[in-house]
Amino acid sequence: MAEAMDELEDLISGLRAQIRRALSSGQRAEVPGLRAELRAAEQRWDTGLLDIEGSDTGRSPLAPLPSGASLLPMREQVHQVLTLLGVPAAPKLIVAVHDAFYAGELVSAKLTSLRRDEERSFRSAPFARPYYLCSALAVDQWVSVRGLLAVSTWSLDRRMIGPLSPRVDFLSGAIRLAEHVERTGDPGPQTSNLLWRFATNIPGAAESFGSARPAAIIAAARAELAVHDDSDRAQRKAAAEAARRRLDDVQQLFGAQPLRVVRSAD
Repeated sequence: MAEAMDELEDLISGLRAQIRRALSSGQRAEVPGLRAELRAAEQRWDTGLLDIEGSDTGRSPLAPLPSGASLLPMREQVHQVLTLLGVPAAPKLIVAVHDAFYAGELVSAKLTSLRRDEERSFRSAPFARPYYLCSALAVDQWVSVRGLLAVSTWSLDRRMIGPLSPRVDFLSGAIRLAEHVERTGDPGPQTSNLLWRFATNIPGAAESFGSARPAAIIAAARAELAVHDDSDRAQRKAAAEAARRRLDDVQQLFGAQPLRVVRSAD
């Protein structure tokens, strides 16, 4: 078993190195396949680890988890939520969406250090992971926007935040959540409550809790989004193009250093 685990660890390290080389050389078409291989290898490693733990403790490796527990680490649960929303989000929203749609428990306070952990990991081994939980960046100085988490695989303009972006992202997230509910069927109590919380902040989306239907939320959100989207998209795109020319890989993911005011001596 130990020999098999060693071989898997060598394979995982090799795949991560291949992904880094493909990204740095511009061969991005190869990356999805390599990432799929990496995920499969990591899953086999996790399964092997459970087998070892089970044999060491005398417990069955297939012993059931506590009711409602998630098999995913916290960073993967956060990634799952951000992928569903499709926009940068604050910890409280991430927890609310997770509670509505996924098993397990996320605690907002534990998410505050996650971005710093991800930055340390990226600095020590750039692009070693398939994705990183990174920062949204302000369009003016490209600094990290406090409290917002994003995903490194998103385009840079998607992670830029301008004056209109919070509203645009709120509407875009509402549309994606409502579309998800439409695809998956009737919502449960927590999901209905989340839809209502979005609907109350979108004019024309719903008049009461019972009328907060996905189709109505989508229609109302799209109507308002059409007013703001073009201007916001243009500003984000311009900021991203400038940032690509000025920022290194770490800064593009986690933000530039804030400009400091220099005071002259009297």
